[in-house]
Amino acid sequence: MNITREQREVGTSLLKVVVNEQDYSEAVDKMLREYKRKANVPGFRPGMVPMGVVRKLYGKGAIAEQAYKIASNSVFEYLQKEGIDYVGDVIPSDEQGDFDFENNTEHEFMFEIGEAPKIEVALSKDDKLTYNKIKIDANMVEGYKDNYLRRYGRLVDVETVAKDEALTVVLDNGEISVDDAYVGLISMSDEERAAFLGKKVGDKMEVDVNELYKSASQRASILKVKEEELESINPKFNLEIKQIRQFANPELNEEFFKMAFPAGNITSEEELDKYLTTEIETELGREADYLFTIRVRNFLMEKLGLQMPAEFLKRWLYVINEGKFSKEDIEKDFDAFLKMFTWNYIQKHFIQTYELRVSDEELQAEAKEFAKAQFAQYGMPSAPEEMIANFAKQILENKEQGQKIYEKLYELKVVEYVKSQIKVSNKSVTAEEFAKLAQEA
Repeated sequence: MNITREQREVGTSLLKVVVNEQDYSEAVDKMLREYKRKANVPGFRPGMVPMGVVRKLYGKGAIAEQAYKIASNSVFEYLQKEGIDYVGDVIPSDEQGDFDFENNTEHEFMFEIGEAPKIEVALSKDDKLTYNKIKIDANMVEGYKDNYLRRYGRLVDVETVAKDEALTVVLDNGEISVDDAYVGLISMSDEERAAFLGKKVGDKMEVDVNELYKSASQRASILKVKEEELESINPKFNLEIKQIRQFANPELNEEFFKMAFPAGNITSEEELDKYLTTEIETELGREADYLFTIRVRNFLMEKLGLQMPAEFLKRWLYVINEGKFSKEDIEKDFDAFLKMFTWNYIQKHFIQTYELRVSDEELQAEAKEFAKAQFAQYGMPSAPEEMIANFAKQILENKEQGQKIYEKLYELKVVEYVKSQIKVSNKSVTAEEFAKLAQEA
């Protein structure tokens, strides 16, 4: 057996493996003996089929299978022995010629690899990045508190439309009349909402239902018709307001605190404000960490300037997806893929070189934070600890979700390491300034 390596485009090598009869004959004979033992051939008793017949029936396939197996195994052994690192995987080359396993005893297999670029990086305090914290202001706290209390609020009748009330109206165009249609001002823009401001119960106005209800399915539901019937309906309707309801926050009394915080850890508005401020700080901290992670990623990618074997990676993606994506599909999304692939490769270098590890305790804690966020999203901001722990366990048992948490924590480990090696300046900015910086990043 002989292996040669030839350079192709930048970062790509072609490996030619020549396998001859003495390399695969023993494995083929063993395979054919197994076939002989199990073969069910008409005219012969089981296990008594002559080897000549077995070889004629299965010899070509056995040679193809064993020769390829030996060739592919030898490639991996060669790469390991020569210390050649590669990205993606070893794939068959497009330059592969035809095989004649029936007449030839020597066969040449061609494989392709994308060579992994070497990472050599020296970080120092001369490398500088900014960590932006978001300032907490009174409006932010008030808005967060209002959104939090809305989870426990209720709708109450009011006399006049002031901002984002919920309306029950009569819609009538002379042909269709709906007595209890719903109009939600909260989902409207300020411009769309303007026509309703100041209106009272009993007031009438003309509306276009195509503008009032954006989707065809919503219009059909409100008007109680089929979607295909909408085109024949005059969209100009007279609207009469029957009821105006406003979302009111709950009273901060004993009943509210027992409902919102069954553990009894929050029992007054002062304690609630402290709790919400801590929640805001935690949430804004995550946003700040995320922006800093992006900055570290961009900084390292620019500093290292790695040249990935892009054309090889496109071919590799096409091969491993077995036709699920066309070459055009891969080309369309390739830039975004290459950026993330390169970042993952850089992370791997730091994790291995500096032996960064994620502990079981860290994994459990992150899964619990994820579980808490899920409960809060569904209106349970103070879910019992046992419920959170059980959900966290389910999350980690889910292979895909568990992997995402591992990847997030390892990314944080890399960012923390880089942060410890460079100079980081802290700078507080407003929420508006932060949003602009995040967009730029």
